[in-house]
Amino acid sequence: MASGLSLFDRIGAHPRLASLALGVLSATGFQPLGLWPVALLAIGAFALLAANAASWKQALFLGWLFGVAHFTLGNNWIATAFTYQAEMPAILGWVAVPLLALYLAVYPALAALLARIAVKDRARWAFALVFAGAWIITEWLRSWVFTGYAWNPFGMVLLGPMDRPGLATIAPVMGTYALSGVAVMLGCALVLLVRERAWAAGGGVAALLLAGMYWPAGEGREGDLQVTIVQPDIRQNMLSDPQYYEANFNRLAQLSPRNGDGDGPRIVLWPESGMADYLRDGYPQHYYDRTTALGSPAYARRRLGASVGENSMLLTGAVDLELAPDEAGEMRAVGARNAVTAVGADGELLAGYSKAHLVPYGEYLPMRELLEPLGLSRLVAGTIDFWPGPGPGTLDLGEYGKAGVQICYEIVFAGQVTERGNRPDYIFNPSNDGWFGAFGPPQHLAQARMRAIEEGLPVLRATTTGISAVIDARGVVRQHLGSHVRDRIDARVPPATAPTLFAMAGNALSLGWSILFLVAGFVALRRRAS
Repeated sequence: MASGLSLFDRIGAHPRLASLALGVLSATGFQPLGLWPVALLAIGAFALLAANAASWKQALFLGWLFGVAHFTLGNNWIATAFTYQAEMPAILGWVAVPLLALYLAVYPALAALLARIAVKDRARWAFALVFAGAWIITEWLRSWVFTGYAWNPFGMVLLGPMDRPGLATIAPVMGTYALSGVAVMLGCALVLLVRERAWAAGGGVAALLLAGMYWPAGEGREGDLQVTIVQPDIRQNMLSDPQYYEANFNRLAQLSPRNGDGDGPRIVLWPESGMADYLRDGYPQHYYDRTTALGSPAYARRRLGASVGENSMLLTGAVDLELAPDEAGEMRAVGARNAVTAVGADGELLAGYSKAHLVPYGEYLPMRELLEPLGLSRLVAGTIDFWPGPGPGTLDLGEYGKAGVQICYEIVFAGQVTERGNRPDYIFNPSNDGWFGAFGPPQHLAQARMRAIEEGLPVLRATTTGISAVIDARGVVRQHLGSHVRDRIDARVPPATAPTLFAMAGNALSLGWSILFLVAGFVALRRRAS
């Protein structure tokens, strides 16, 4: 049997192929596969490969290859979205995924480059520390450069199963991006200890990892506010088809009445995209005739209120229009808002939130003047782009609590999900995950859990097709509905914790941890040199 040393030497003999293979293996730690030991060993082996690179140029290229493979597997769910629109060939989805990976791979490449420049003499423990610190910085950059794409930070592999937080329990004092640095360092430590045949130390690290990932969460506290989460299982091909609008509404309404759970205040949560009615007054009549029951927004609001009943508040996904006069002076829609609207039992509109972090090519088409003539369009049905809202906000709903709202994809952006200085009692995350095949929904749920842990806030997810869930402030999933189940969840909103360190400091906390990793790496380098 090959020794640990000879195995790593064999990997190093084919660094390009090894980088691609390790990139694939590192992405198996994400849901739904959840092979976190494989992911940690893979990133650790890649760090060793980059540390042994002949030059900074080779380290940069190997990091890019690693990233291409890593992001291609991790984002494979994007390809499924192309099968639910008719404007572009579905095969484009399988082109879009690796094309996106070619860009996203820049970030692990930069981490490898920075570590290789800083550590030139193959001091592998120092390289591991600097690489972990650089990884934190590059993940943070990935979250905002070119509007940001924060999906699947590597720290997600340290999130435990649904009934326990795993090592993500330290996220409140670090943040997700710093947790990624911890995951990188743990992977490096395992690989280096095996390479050095430090079996006792390696076994100790492995034992601590297993204990941390599967340590029971214990009983969580119960809240007072009642909540009903509705999952109508409206399939993607039915959402935008007018012949199903009324049936879709009925599927939602039938799951919404009070169900013998007392007469206290209750919030009812409907998902993104499920309801087509325009609820606000002031649009030209033909817009209401196209979507709204009896062509009347007032009637649409009243029947929403009636569907949830007395002493209940409905929070539902909706679309609001932005109007402007055309050349003939008639008002027409020039933009739309992906919104959440609060509706009282009497049909009164009480509060609203507009999605701020829109999905490029999904909800709007960048460089429309250039790309539209080439036959490209956005994936969400319609010819006008969605417009962004102002950012995180807290809706004060009185006896129904203070609700933070993050629509769909917004929940993946660490440090950007709550209004600082106006902390909510819970986060409502309506979504439509019916686009995203088998990989997207469990990854989305996992990232919602991470926001709960970081912020110390419960997250309530209502989705059209699953996975809907009640997540407490520890990241534990109290109740959930799986994919393609038509049902409801009746629960009580778990209480929030006191504001966490991350809730107060945001991503500056993660960047502070990156500095500590970098300083530790330079200290290790100097000690080795002396």
